[in-house]
Amino acid sequence: MKNVIISNQQILFSRANELVRVTPCHKNAIRFEAFPDCRAFDMDSPLQPQQADCTVEERDYCVFMTVGAVKLQLEQNGKVTFYKDDAVILEELPDLAFHDGYRRYEHRDGAWSAMITFRGNDGEHFYGLGQDPCGKFDLKGCAFDLRHVNAKTTVPFVYSSRGYGFIWNNPAIGNVELAQNRTRWSVGATHKIDFVVIAGKPKAVSEALADLTGHAPVMPHWATGFWQSRLRYETQEDLLAVARRYHEEKIPLSVIISDYFHWTEQGDYRFDPQYWPDVKAMTDELHRMGTRLVVSVWPTVNGNSENYAYLRDNNLLIRTAKGMNNVFNFYGPQAEIDVTNPQTREFVFSRLKENYLDNGVDGLWFDEAEPEIHPEHFDNLLLHIGRGDEVGLLYPYYYAQMAYEGFAKRGEVPVTLIRAAYLGAQKFGALVWSGDIPSTFESLSEQVKAGLHMAMCGIPWWNTDIGGFWGADTESEDFRELIVRWFQYGVFCPVMRVHGNRRRHGEKKRDVKEPTGDPNEIWSFGERNFRILKDLVLLRERLRPYIGQQMQIASEKGYPIMRPMFFEYPDDEVCYTLGEQYLFGDDILFAPIVNKGQTEKQVYLPAGKWILTKTKEAYNAGWHTIHADIDEFVAFVKDGADVLRCF
Repeated sequence: MKNVIISNQQILFSRANELVRVTPCHKNAIRFEAFPDCRAFDMDSPLQPQQADCTVEERDYCVFMTVGAVKLQLEQNGKVTFYKDDAVILEELPDLAFHDGYRRYEHRDGAWSAMITFRGNDGEHFYGLGQDPCGKFDLKGCAFDLRHVNAKTTVPFVYSSRGYGFIWNNPAIGNVELAQNRTRWSVGATHKIDFVVIAGKPKAVSEALADLTGHAPVMPHWATGFWQSRLRYETQEDLLAVARRYHEEKIPLSVIISDYFHWTEQGDYRFDPQYWPDVKAMTDELHRMGTRLVVSVWPTVNGNSENYAYLRDNNLLIRTAKGMNNVFNFYGPQAEIDVTNPQTREFVFSRLKENYLDNGVDGLWFDEAEPEIHPEHFDNLLLHIGRGDEVGLLYPYYYAQMAYEGFAKRGEVPVTLIRAAYLGAQKFGALVWSGDIPSTFESLSEQVKAGLHMAMCGIPWWNTDIGGFWGADTESEDFRELIVRWFQYGVFCPVMRVHGNRRRHGEKKRDVKEPTGDPNEIWSFGERNFRILKDLVLLRERLRPYIGQQMQIASEKGYPIMRPMFFEYPDDEVCYTLGEQYLFGDDILFAPIVNKGQTEKQVYLPAGKWILTKTKEAYNAGWHTIHADIDEFVAFVKDGADVLRCF
């Protein structure tokens, strides 16, 4: 095959207007890169290629690379096909009717748009792509924007039921179509196509994904219990009063959160002393009660902030190609920090350390981490590492890195609650949550599926606002039913955290920019619910040793805590259809109730014998109808598993 160079375990293939590079990057994984500038180069990327043996051969106008179970075929016309154990798993389609119309590029404004298309396969199922409230478990037939916005975060990885994982190693804003007739990946501004194909069943692919993008640390024990939050505690005394009641009621409270506008000004990164007069005394008291404090941090910086001039003059803010650098309007026009710049990360964390951590604050909550901008013109953003439309998906990755770098200097592992993520963010202790979602049963159903998709993307730490974020009437029976069902789901999430904007009347009791909402503590939804929710928090406490074991597995092997049923049972076709039940670690099967008024749940049990936790009755594999009143939930434990003692 002409125009091919094989050396150092790589293939370089040149044709008109394109250079292709193929390399092994894991024991069952091959990386494919295509450069429309016809120059091979490396970019800053979370991908960490691993050494792997490979064989390369030429025959019949093709070149082949085999790495373990995966094989690539590259034809003279540019077409690429992937095989697993000699069966086709991914075959490129031409964009045009001509024989060499593989991959499309258009040059515009100093970058390239790029697109690659693969054949659609009947019966194929896809899972992953981060979190999107689309309500779909099987993503086949869906199309998605590759971008971050509130309540949606893109992690460009999918697992296919045909037995492979696909990493789209490109942080540009774009689109993906998982259509019946084709699978297509496209971006609007880039300098190359870059993707990895990993052959294997779900566990093997998850292990490879962790090796390639980074292993999560072991979650610190303090974060595995119950987290309390509301929008918002206005004062130090308000927050302490809540923590004291939990302590008096003998209800374990692992974490309490101080939400936004506890600060003097956006970008000051410190408590307002008028309402928070002695932060160290507050954290000392919380710690004596066994509770940690997490504080909200926004990327926004107001022109009146004490840090604004330094950030601006040292080019540590996101800049814009056109217009002023005020990319978000909230109580006036706001600039935002450029966390892709290491100097920004160092300076901002120095302020967080001095004003928060040195006063006993335990963790950080990075809200608006997409970053949130209005309007969403990523092409107008200029970041330290490049144009916003070309590298914008990396912003939350570097945001999480800022916390990790800072805590590492203190000898600590951070748990950073964050509203967006990207491939590899797990290695920085990113605890992703699903953003400002509605308080509805429909949303609860969507979140169950979204959490399972995120689990397949290599990011094991994930949670939702229990009860949803907005639209809740805390005095309505509908919401009081919803909050119980969501709490039941929260017990079986990697982190159990209640939060929400409850009936914001906008009444200001004090001279604060942002008033508090209705109470959001577990005693706030009626006496009967208080007893139910208290029992659920106590169950979570009993499960913490088990959760700690699963966190260790997540760190070592890359397995998620929340696992789609097919993760453990990849040869059971039914398991690829089950979006409203899942495995919580090795031994628990949980089936959340997600519909208003529902008291029966259809549950599919895979091979083996399973014990219903509420009755200790044994069930065999197959479909079963389980009754669950409002104070009951549907969970099974594998026969013989020690965790059954917790129920």
